[in-house]
Amino acid sequence: MPGTAHDGDNRSIDPDLIPSAEIHENVELAPLTTIGLGGVARYYVRWCDPAAICSTLGWARDKGLPVQVLGGGSNILFADQTYQGVVAKVELRGLEITRAGGGVTVVAGAGERWDDLVLKSVEAGLGGIECLSGIPGLVGATPIQNVGAYGQEVKERIVAVDAIDRESFETTRFANADCQFGYRTSRFKTADRDRFVITAVTFRLADPGRPQLRYPELERCLREDFDLPAGARGREAMSTVRRAVLKLRRAKSMVVDETDENSRSMGSFFLNPVIDAAELAALRSRLDRDLPAFESPDGYKVPAAWLVERSGFARGYQRDGIRISANHALALVNCGGTSTAVRRLAKEIERAVFDLSGIRLEPEPVIVGTEPSDD
Repeated sequence: MPGTAHDGDNRSIDPDLIPSAEIHENVELAPLTTIGLGGVARYYVRWCDPAAICSTLGWARDKGLPVQVLGGGSNILFADQTYQGVVAKVELRGLEITRAGGGVTVVAGAGERWDDLVLKSVEAGLGGIECLSGIPGLVGATPIQNVGAYGQEVKERIVAVDAIDRESFETTRFANADCQFGYRTSRFKTADRDRFVITAVTFRLADPGRPQLRYPELERCLREDFDLPAGARGREAMSTVRRAVLKLRRAKSMVVDETDENSRSMGSFFLNPVIDAAELAALRSRLDRDLPAFESPDGYKVPAAWLVERSGFARGYQRDGIRISANHALALVNCGGTSTAVRRLAKEIERAVFDLSGIRLEPEPVIVGTEPSDD
């Protein structure tokens, strides 16, 4: 696999010994994102192997340029202005599947499409990531924010993450415990933000897969709209769960679809806030005793969508070419707007939710560059 190292094996690659990757100038960024917004990248490069990564990083460092890593473009918002640095598109491919000991190890290159990996695992009857069907983006992005949906998170299945240190050019393998996973976060998003380039991810999947129904909405959908026999497992069961998840996601315009204008977004723009029991009780007392909340290892997750709508921003609300999706209150849809307009609307929503609840919503996408209106 590209970028894979053995446990405890750090290898330093001298960028001076590697031919420079092909670097393009003044590349439009909007077509590379699902929301279709953003200015121009002063420099742009495709990373198809570790050599290209190290070569680019060394070249950029010599020129004093920042490097922004780009995956599938589904969770990133570039400013309208030119990005005065290098945008590097991850295209490291490869997939290895090994069966052993009642389970399956899957090693995937960071540039593999996430939903392709989910589909292949489902078709093989493997379990553990079927509830993450339909999520756009690439494999390499999933550990960064501990991607999760409908009761599953990748941290439950990740064995190791391979990455290149952007300063030393060393290739390192992180075990699951070293990744510091939390709710939609990891060390790659917090303490070591922008320090590593993920090159491959190793997963351990169940063989055969058994449905994991931890989310009431999914369980209800399977019960009412699909025929899932009790005790079902393997390919039939995993395929049924996948179909149910995709149905739910499509109803919310959370599957990228050119025919669905509401899917021209970055998915959920805000994370669900996590609060403790005392904060939840106070919030229910002040706002609504029926305020929904879901218990998690870190506390209680409050649906950000509920807070957004309760604060006065209804689905379909539109301003300056940016609309709140008609199907999901957390998705900001591009209908002829700009990145500046997205940020402006997001800030207004954040302020309204804080004024209502005292909770500060945290954006989920990566925000790159500054806008003239930024403080």
